[in-house]
Amino acid sequence: MEQIVTVVGGGLAGSECALQLARRGVRVRLFEQRPAKESPAHHGEGLAELVCSNSLKSTKPDTAAGLLKEELDLMGCELLPIARACSVPAGGALAVDREAFSRAVTERVEASPLIELVREEVTEIPDGPCVIAAGPLCSDALFSALSSVVGGEGMSFFDAAAPIVDAESLDRSVVFEQSRYGEEGTGDYLNCPMGREEYDAFMEALLSAERVLARDFEQAELFCACQPVEEVARTGHDSLRFGALKPVGLTDPRTGRRPWAAVQLRAESASRAAYNLVGFQTNLTWPEQRRVFRMIPGLEGAEFLRYGVMHRNSFVDAPHTLDGTFAVPGTRVRLAGQITGTEGYVEAIASGLLAALNTFSDLSGAAPVRLPATGALGSLVAYATDPATTGYQPMHVNFGLVPPLENPPRNKAQRRAALAERARADLGAYVASRPDLFAGARG
Repeated sequence: MEQIVTVVGGGLAGSECALQLARRGVRVRLFEQRPAKESPAHHGEGLAELVCSNSLKSTKPDTAAGLLKEELDLMGCELLPIARACSVPAGGALAVDREAFSRAVTERVEASPLIELVREEVTEIPDGPCVIAAGPLCSDALFSALSSVVGGEGMSFFDAAAPIVDAESLDRSVVFEQSRYGEEGTGDYLNCPMGREEYDAFMEALLSAERVLARDFEQAELFCACQPVEEVARTGHDSLRFGALKPVGLTDPRTGRRPWAAVQLRAESASRAAYNLVGFQTNLTWPEQRRVFRMIPGLEGAEFLRYGVMHRNSFVDAPHTLDGTFAVPGTRVRLAGQITGTEGYVEAIASGLLAALNTFSDLSGAAPVRLPATGALGSLVAYATDPATTGYQPMHVNFGLVPPLENPPRNKAQRRAALAERARADLGAYVASRPDLFAGARG
């Protein structure tokens, strides 16, 4: 195929899109602005860099996140196998060594003879067929150009990342290894146990700590899945103890009892040389992060390899500006990734895959991809492109978007299992009906 497709953005969505198009014989010019122009959240110049958590969420088949991974496998996803090859222990979740993952994706893209990787900023909408996958940190110039194409004003929300600490700086006489309900001394997480007085003192310090942004946030500006830990704490004294710091299923080996609260640490790499503070996205200043987070038992001498940061993420009003394939009507411009308001790492990969399939369909004169709305991805796309959707905000896949069963089981676990079974069957039938797009897809 002689037509060149321009893909803007070398994140998860853009990398998946480029690889999928190249796999179908389409020449791709992939633009990534780093390192020519840095972003406020990235730390390296590799493709598909994970800027917040290193977790791609649950792999359990009866969860929406686990179901989405199964759907992507069925459609022949390129990045998920790479993620699994770069995985680190994370219980029932898929977490990756972010440097190894980014390096592997970059090598895969650079090895493709059909992909030209261009390291420069794009400030205008490219001519010809293009996919804008510039992410939630789309440059001001490109977002302005995109806004003029989609019409109306874009929207935005604040996003936050958690700090990372050096494993060698942890006090192992306090920190213990255990997954919830697992045996002591085994598991994929490290735990910092808190007594009641320690928790109370920590909460007091957290609530009074200095933040980077001086004004209080309006709740509408904060995406619920990325709330800064200090903002969650403001909702109630026990909010963290029943949230990110819940101690259920854990036993402090020093006491033989469940702690009052517990901070969990998740490995950042296969070597376990660094750990992420789970649920500790934050807007605190760096000195305050050192002061307050070192109050956590076992982290008194913690060395911070990366501090938590907060930044503004941008996205378009997809239900009122894009069609069912995330294309701007009347143009050759299609969007993918978090700029569409579909939130989450795997959701970004999925949107890149869909952008590639629909762009290929456009070029080959085939019918567009219309995934069954009974699936995790199909229901998310249906929600995000439905003009009836009001007050559009970033959304993960979830079973709340899926049409209900006709005769649903009363048991929640059984109901979710039935929803997942129906989704697999419907998507399997659709994939089988489209050999023009899915021939050779991995099942």
